[in-house]
Amino acid sequence: MNRIKEVLEQKGYSQAWLSEQLGKSYNIVNGYCNNNRQPSLQTLYKIADILQVKPAELLNNKSSEG
Repeated sequence: MNRIKEVLEQKGYSQAWLSEQLGKSYNIVNGYCNNNRQPSLQTLYKIADILQVKPAELLNNKSSEG
């Protein structure tokens, strides 16, 4: 599971914008955002670079919030 959708929303970006930045179809990015498919490590690092976050921030981890 990943947090790409959450990070996109926090940054104020759309899935369509990310798909353009990645050069991938909207359907692929939508699959990442809905956890129907997982990006390769290379793509995950590229998404992190585009969103200016650490790759670990895109991964689902237990939060101290709660």
